[in-house]
Amino acid sequence: MSDQQTLVRTLTSIDGRGYASYKQLGGRYTLGRFTLSVDKVQVDPYAPPSLMQISLRREDAELPADLLDDRLGRIAVSDFLTRAFADALSEGSSERSGAAAGISIGRPGQQVLERTSVVITEELITARLSVALPAAGRRALGRKAARLLTETLPRIAQAALLHSSLDPEALRSHVSLLRDQEDLRTQLEAAKLVSFLADGSMLPRRAGDSDLPLGADAVVFRSPEALRRSFTLASGRRVTGMGVPEGVTVIVGGGYHGKSTLLRAIERGVYPHIAGDGREWVITTSSAASIRAEDGRSAAGVDISAFISGLPSGVNTRSFSSSNASGSTSQATNLIEAVESGATALLIDEDTSATNFMIRDDRMRQLIPADREPITPFVDRVRALFTERGVSTVLVAGGSGAFFEVADQVIALEDYTLRDVTAQAHQIAADHKRTTSQPVTPDAAGSASDGPGQRRFTSLPARVPRRDSLHPAKKTKPARSRGPRMIQYGREDIDLTAVAQLVDPAQTEALAKALDRLAEQSDAEHDITALVGRLVHRLDTEGLDWLSPHRGHPGHLARPRPQEIHAALNRYRGLTVH
Repeated sequence: MSDQQTLVRTLTSIDGRGYASYKQLGGRYTLGRFTLSVDKVQVDPYAPPSLMQISLRREDAELPADLLDDRLGRIAVSDFLTRAFADALSEGSSERSGAAAGISIGRPGQQVLERTSVVITEELITARLSVALPAAGRRALGRKAARLLTETLPRIAQAALLHSSLDPEALRSHVSLLRDQEDLRTQLEAAKLVSFLADGSMLPRRAGDSDLPLGADAVVFRSPEALRRSFTLASGRRVTGMGVPEGVTVIVGGGYHGKSTLLRAIERGVYPHIAGDGREWVITTSSAASIRAEDGRSAAGVDISAFISGLPSGVNTRSFSSSNASGSTSQATNLIEAVESGATALLIDEDTSATNFMIRDDRMRQLIPADREPITPFVDRVRALFTERGVSTVLVAGGSGAFFEVADQVIALEDYTLRDVTAQAHQIAADHKRTTSQPVTPDAAGSASDGPGQRRFTSLPARVPRRDSLHPAKKTKPARSRGPRMIQYGREDIDLTAVAQLVDPAQTEALAKALDRLAEQSDAEHDITALVGRLVHRLDTEGLDWLSPHRGHPGHLARPRPQEIHAALNRYRGLTVH
């Protein structure tokens, strides 16, 4: 290990020389109480930034031991330190700020995720950074780099990693909040709830493309009395709000009254949120999956026969493959893949659904008999998903009452205020049934056209990836993210635009690396569920660093759920299965 003077001399000696001279920096350096590790040096000023780590002994950081004695505490402290580091980088004049100088730790959003940005072990606290080493054209500015690495960086690390530099109460509250949120999430299953939304929450966002809270103009959430629940949490805190029960829940109301906002909050509730977000007490079962139509996506051997069969083209829908799925076949594919991924709840908005997949009204059923229609609509299968697989559904419906009869509860929004209208909706459904000349009554096992006791979702065929499909000949480089919702895998681009619960670019980068690890593990014997399960187990036991094929700084990664790992693999157009 070298000392600070050696680093300064090296950088001073290369001042004004070619940018490739920075390669001499690789190694470790003592900077007072900190250690700087230069793991990867960028080869060109226009290449991705250098990867560096700055660490100090855990005892020197003096972080309270009780905040770090469990996994959730370490995740929360890591998140807090990452945010503190990002804030310290942006503070000060443009000349003194680390951000202006090209240092980045990544900036977390509204969610608290397991990350590689700050790692806490028994011995060390380590911050992982990307550093754009200064240049003038293609010449190294070594003296400026020396000030950056030996003055600016240690100053920022001291402000962000030492307990004495932090707000101790804010840190403790951050840890307590995450522990309480996850305690509440574990209580959902015993309470037979899909989601919980606390009274006082503020669900609206600033804009459709923003995850930031609307602010003072937002209507405060208030639960309807019939669905109100209370929970006591690990810290002794008590929260009261609306419990969304397991089964089939339909959310109705006029346009722009808050239906989609409510569903979006439930959708993002699979992740814990920071204090002040407004949705920090919107907690959803962690495996809930958002489902939509996705015209043009690919599919590889998916059994969508529960919804689509007897196609005029003769396509086998028990092993459906397509390079350009339609609205209905893509939504059926998304749904079955979500169930395959272990989802216990489906979140669906009719605005992003294929109408012919969701419903078929009585008049259309009379004109086109069931034996002439290859699509069995979701309304005829939603009960079977719950009774056979235990998969609940939360559905926004603004234009059709077709789901009233199969709903366990119906919630209406008017001016962002909720009412339980289940009894009224069931009465409307019963009246409609009596006045319809040819009523169709879906039963608990599926549609009216199914035979008695026929089961559709008890088991799904295993899909085993062909090993050669995950190792295409033209793939010579590791998979990589290209923006927040795109992965380059060989010469194929995997489009994740429709994967609505992907919330952070660092998750996309982790998914790219996960695909490479899945390819390494594929053996023509284990199916997709088993492969992803093994990968998740490695992440649980070895951490996110395991995804990287290189030792040292793995890049800025955030942990995706199993559902997003399945989604990325399933959208790879080169995938073929046995």
